[in-house]
Amino acid sequence: MSRKRILLIDDEKSLSTVIQACLENLADWTVLKAESGREGLLKAQTEKLNAILLDVMMPDVDGFTVLQELKNNPVTQSIPVMLITAKVEPTKHEQYAQLGIAGVINKPFDPLRLAEQVAGILGWK
Repeated sequence: MSRKRILLIDDEKSLSTVIQACLENLADWTVLKAESGREGLLKAQTEKLNAILLDVMMPDVDGFTVLQELKNNPVTQSIPVMLITAKVEPTKHEQYAQLGIAGVINKPFDPLRLAEQVAGILGWK
């Protein structure tokens, strides 16, 4: 199987570095990073990706707006998107599913289990 490629869209630089290290070192995946919603949308259109990890709270464009643009674009609409957020309400999981979100990872997360969580959500086990 070819190496998985994941785009991480998150404005928190230190957290992005931790996530990238976890996924690259523990799962041997390639992680591309975008520090803003706009940068993430551009990379999603130009890179070959297996999945996107998307932060909800970002300063330029929030995660739900990014998600909407990804789903409306024929080039990116089939890429599975997982939210990574501290603002998850259990009652919203059904709403998230209707939006086409593959899954949700809550902050804070266990760095040693992050790759396992992502693989489980995406069925990569």
